[in-house]
Amino acid sequence: MQKDVRQYGGEPSRIAVLHGGPGGAGEVEPFARELGRRGYAVLEPFQTRRSVDGQVDELRSQIERHCIPPVAVIGWSWGAWLGCLLAARYPALVRTLILVGSGPFDAKYAEAIRTTKNSRLSQDERDELMALRPMEGEPEQIERFIELSDLADTFRRDTSIQPRVDLNIEIHETVWPEANEMRINGTLLKEVSSIRSPVTAIHGDYDPRPADGVRIPLRTALPAANFAKLPKCGHKPWQEIHAKERFFELIEVAIA
Repeated sequence: MQKDVRQYGGEPSRIAVLHGGPGGAGEVEPFARELGRRGYAVLEPFQTRRSVDGQVDELRSQIERHCIPPVAVIGWSWGAWLGCLLAARYPALVRTLILVGSGPFDAKYAEAIRTTKNSRLSQDERDELMALRPMEGEPEQIERFIELSDLADTFRRDTSIQPRVDLNIEIHETVWPEANEMRINGTLLKEVSSIRSPVTAIHGDYDPRPADGVRIPLRTALPAANFAKLPKCGHKPWQEIHAKERFFELIEVAIA
């Protein structure tokens, strides 16, 4: 990515859509662009720092530079956790928080993810996915890596074009272990419990990441949080044929 953000629907932005990974810059581009098409001023920031605290601080700076706080923060996958940490640490920046396809907040729910994903791929596809180590400057490998991941994550994909994703494995391999340790030792949920902005979690019922791993811990940490499960929907609701219209309806209600 040449810039550290993209913006849609006008400037300054009032909504921030956070990518997954960590290190998956560009993957939420179709989602952010569609919100811009619907009349919202949207920021798509790219996280480059190699620590959890660094990514939170980087996001804070991007919102302060490109948005009118407080903003609606929509975090997808890893971005859901990042949005939680931002809302907990910088409450003045976040008007409402929406978690899309979040990873489980309790480690015991994470054990089933790999088993579920593997069950949806052939042995050849599993072997290929395990062998791929896409790095910067290898767009064909990145595209194939995401294609295989989507096979396991998606109920029924639409025909939209896959966005260009600058997948950075080095970022993933430094940030993810730290974030996962926060989940294991309970500090992630402790920070989540301090969030004061409204929180909505949206999760596909076909997502390999168990919905209960989001819903049940959230119910304990934030009893007022809203949770919506989408039928016939995987990890990326904006590209799911059966779920995307309902998904955008839920998003527009949450950011109203």
